[in-house]
Amino acid sequence: MNLDLGKITGNLLDSYKTVGGLNNLDETNLPSKRSLAVICEDLLQLVFPGFHDQEPIDSHHLSRVTSHRVFSIADRLLLEINKSFHLQAAAQTPANAEGVLEAFLSALPSVRALIHTDVEAAFAGDPAASGTNEIIVAYPFVEALAIQRMAHLLYNLSVPLLPRMMTEWAHSRTGIDIHPGAQIGSHCFIDHGTGVVIGETAVLGAHCKLYQGVSLIARSLSGGQALRGKKRHPTLDDHVTLYAGATIMGGDTVVGAGSTVAASVFLTHSVPPRSLVFYEERQLQILDKDKRGANWDDWVI
Repeated sequence: MNLDLGKITGNLLDSYKTVGGLNNLDETNLPSKRSLAVICEDLLQLVFPGFHDQEPIDSHHLSRVTSHRVFSIADRLLLEINKSFHLQAAAQTPANAEGVLEAFLSALPSVRALIHTDVEAAFAGDPAASGTNEIIVAYPFVEALAIQRMAHLLYNLSVPLLPRMMTEWAHSRTGIDIHPGAQIGSHCFIDHGTGVVIGETAVLGAHCKLYQGVSLIARSLSGGQALRGKKRHPTLDDHVTLYAGATIMGGDTVVGAGSTVAASVFLTHSVPPRSLVFYEERQLQILDKDKRGANWDDWVI
């Protein structure tokens, strides 16, 4: 080998000095991306027993397997939670971290109940689905939404960094980008999913259906950190459907209950309940569904 590896090493060390913003040296250890990736995999095994395993789980062994998984996840996740808290100016004590961990793990049954409604919504709304087993193992939104719902627990418990790392792990695997702060109601179905973006302060009611390329985004981020904590992303009331490529923008934008937004619509203002929003000859149209007659669904799609 004729490479001058000593010179390469020296150049890298010089870079560490001049481009210091990319270093984390002599500081508190950051949460581990690799460890958290494994924890996310294990959490999916805990939420979907038998679906993310190479070998089947005998029901007689479920108690033992579940106990082992809970204890194993608890040990590793507590370490990452502590790392996250140490990033704050006023580091929280391990006792607080343990309380957060207990609250998170205790809420997993309620998360499973919500995810069950998501799977039900997908089966009810997709004639291509052969059954719920196919949806759980093959539909990317299930994994993305399951991780988001768990990350949302940690987000609400004020755990720094970890929730975003979890949802970005799911984003990299599924192409679905849901911020852990987003509030998502029951029976959520994201069909196909690729390119969907749901921002931090977005609120989705129950029975919302989104297709690929849908974006729920902020109107402007020019304010930077001054916008932190403010409502920047839109609200979807119950039973809203957004077709492929629709973009809904702004924290004060509300899509009323029972509304449908057609493909590629760019919407920047609120619409009343049971609206049909579409483009006709390049002009945005908003119609009252009830005035279109019984077959309006066939008319718009």
